[in-house]
Amino acid sequence: MKRIAYIFPGQGSQEVGMGQEMYENYPQVKELFDAADEALGYSLTSLMFEGPAEELTKTENAQPALLLNSVAIAKVLEEEGVTPAMTAGHSLGEYSALVSAGALDAIDAVKLVHTRGKLMEEAYPTGLGAMAAVLGLEKEEIERVLAKMDQDQPVDLANINCPGQIVIAGTSDGVKQASEQLQEAGAKRVLPLNVSGPFHSRLMKPASESFSNSLAKTVLHDAKIPVYANVSAEAVTDASKIQSLLVEQLYSPVRFQEILEQFVEEDIEAIVEVGHGKVLSGLVRKVKRRMKTFAIGDPESAASFLEWYKEDS
Repeated sequence: MKRIAYIFPGQGSQEVGMGQEMYENYPQVKELFDAADEALGYSLTSLMFEGPAEELTKTENAQPALLLNSVAIAKVLEEEGVTPAMTAGHSLGEYSALVSAGALDAIDAVKLVHTRGKLMEEAYPTGLGAMAAVLGLEKEEIERVLAKMDQDQPVDLANINCPGQIVIAGTSDGVKQASEQLQEAGAKRVLPLNVSGPFHSRLMKPASESFSNSLAKTVLHDAKIPVYANVSAEAVTDASKIQSLLVEQLYSPVRFQEILEQFVEEDIEAIVEVGHGKVLSGLVRKVKRRMKTFAIGDPESAASFLEWYKEDS
C-alpha cells in the first residue's frame, strides 16, 4: 500500500451543508453523526446540513462539527483499508488526528471539543480580542515588531502556517496597532480574521486551566501512529505527553509550517486533507509545490483518492 500522511482542518473551514453527501451515502457516517447528536443533546447534524451559518460558526458548534465530519471520513477510508503513516491537524484538527491515530474515541472527542469551544468563547470577552493574517513578512520580523508592542495590549504569534502567511492574535486594540506597524515593516497585507477571540495567544490561558480538568476526565490512549503536535511540531505517541500538549495548545502558536516541512522530508507519496475544504492542501503546496495532495470531503473525492491509493497494490 502507498505511504501517506493525513492532515485535518481546523476552525474556519466549516460551511453549511458539509458532510451531508457522506451522511447520505455511507451508513457508518450516519451512525456516527447520530451518536454525536445523542451525546451532545442537540442536533449538530441539522446545524451542519441546514444552518443557520451564524450558529454553525459559533466556536462551540464549529469545533465538534468539523471534527465529526473529519473523523467520519477517516472512518470510511479506514474501512476501505487506508492506513496513514503519520498524521497532524491544524489547531482543532489535532483532535481529529488523535482520533484517527487511535488515541481518542470519536464521541469522547466530539464532547471534548464542544467543551473546548465553550471555554475558548468564555476565556476572553467577545469583541475585545482579535486575530489577523500577516502576508509577506518573515516570522523573525513579525516577532521583532511584536516585541516592541505595548505590553498592556499583548499580541502573539498564533499560527505559523506556511512561508509568507502567519497569523497574530491578541487584544483588538493591540492587533490593530500591530497591523499598522507590520505594514510599515513591509507586510504585503494584514487581513483581520472573522473569529470570536484571540485564539492561540496568552489571553487563552484562563481557558487552559478549566480545559485541563475536562481533559483529565477523558480517556486518552497511546497513539498507534505518530501524531505531530501543534505545540512542538514533533511526533508524539505517548498519552500523557499528548494530554499536556493539548492544554498548552490553547495558548501556544500552531507550528503547522514546521510540521509540513517534516512531512515532506518523510518517504511519503501524498498528503491527504481529510475533512471540509482545501485550505491545508494549499499550505502544503506553499511548502513543497510538487508534493501530491488530496482533499477528501465528499463521496466523489473519496472515490478518486481510493482509486489512486489502490492502484498497483
